[in-house]
Amino acid sequence: MATTNNVLTRHLWHIITVLAAAIGTAAAQPPATDSIAERMLVLQRSYGGWSKTFNGKAADYRKPFDDAALRLAGEQKDARDATIDNGATSKEITYLLDAYQKTGNARYADAARRGVDYLLEAQYPGGGWPQYYPDARLYRSQITYNDDAIINVLNLLKAIADGIHGDVFDTDYRKKAQHAVDRGVQNILATQVVIKKRKTIWAAQYDKDTLKPATARAYELPSLATSESANILMFLMALEQPSEAVKQAVHSGVRWFTEHDIEGYTTKIVEAPEQPTKKDRVLVEAPGEVIWARFYDLKKQRPLFAGRDGRPRKRLDQVENERRVGYSWYGGWGDKVLNRYRKWTKVHGPETP
Repeated sequence: MATTNNVLTRHLWHIITVLAAAIGTAAAQPPATDSIAERMLVLQRSYGGWSKTFNGKAADYRKPFDDAALRLAGEQKDARDATIDNGATSKEITYLLDAYQKTGNARYADAARRGVDYLLEAQYPGGGWPQYYPDARLYRSQITYNDDAIINVLNLLKAIADGIHGDVFDTDYRKKAQHAVDRGVQNILATQVVIKKRKTIWAAQYDKDTLKPATARAYELPSLATSESANILMFLMALEQPSEAVKQAVHSGVRWFTEHDIEGYTTKIVEAPEQPTKKDRVLVEAPGEVIWARFYDLKKQRPLFAGRDGRPRKRLDQVENERRVGYSWYGGWGDKVLNRYRKWTKVHGPETP
């Protein structure tokens, strides 16, 4: 019997030893990494946000960083240039959350939380977000819908509030995110432009104090902005339980799009050897096509154009060639709005007189 017990004991110790070794090996293994996520960690500012540029160029996380780049990134950790422009910060947070799901690397989850902390801190009391934070120079402090900056933030925070990233953001974070979304919606309602007592759509950027449409780049004048307004309306129509105020904002915005479309035309780039760029963007007849101008003026609500000198023009051909070719002055932005609205009204009802 003693011999049998000794054998069993030795087997048991062998099993324990193997398990302990396996656990130790697993513990010693470094967490899996994602090369793009690792570079995002390098460029994350000390206060949580990201710049849209690095070393004078658009941030490119696909390219490895050499020693000089790593040193420069370290020197810029406290730079005040974090932004939500061009998808910055929202893009990095979204990628890091995905990388965390794939690798389980807790550093990515932590960086994403710090990024969300930055977004929550940057929000104005009235619910809008500046294009840059903490840098408030020039137009950086303006409430910025341009290039969907605020809508990108709201979509991210709404996903967090809805619990989509519940393994990263706890109940407290979800509550904070929902509060930020609610304030963001109130800011959207407050900034819908009213002309002649009628609600229209939205400008691309606003003065943070007066909530009046403001100028950003010289050729982006205070105006009604169709591209940004289309995505604002898409966001509002995605809210599960819209208030009556939200419903009215949607009805008014969609009505504006139906009243200001340009039927039977489109734009195209053509060869133009006599022009500085050797190309040109022209408006041409196109039966069956429907487009909208990128901007409309704030008085008569007619298409508005501007060159780098900032002077308003009524026609695209009055803008210098470089800007005609280098900017999207017309587009089909209203198509998705009208398509989504038809489905939305089946749930929430049509506009009442």
